Amino acid sequence: MDRWERDGLRATNSGMRNQVDHILDALAEQRTHLKEVHEKLSALRCTAESADKLVEVTVDAAGVTVDVRFTPDALRSTPEQLGRSVAEACQEAARRAREQHTAIIAPLTADAEAIPDLPDLVPGAPSLQEVWELPRPDAAG
Repeated sequence: MDRWERDGLRATNSGMRNQVDHILDALAEQRTHLKEVHEKLSALRCTAESADKLVEVTVDAAGVTVDVRFTPDALRSTPEQLGRSVAEACQEAARRAREQHTAIIAPLTADAEAIPDLPDLVPGAPSLQEVWELPRPDAAG
């Protein structure tokens, strides 16, 4: 191996080290943001009222119902109407929770997309982007 080849390999190695260092720095930064995101998602509550104002529903970040409140008029409605009002309020509260969930995790998702993936640097290496892929709330499963 001549001097030119060695210098070329050193330059390539240095470039790869810089890219790996960039990946590790970006991952460390994301890790610090994960606690904040987790706290925001844990505290997230979204409330919606049915159009007829008979029912108010509150859901958590996952869209799980955590509270249901009925007005006095709700007790005078038919079971069918009350069921429709509950379903409508639940759906709207869950929609709002999905929107806020997406907004809260958007910075992490953008950061993850900006990180070069390991297979780009080392052929055959496992993909970090697969680890960071987050399931979409609207994905079937």
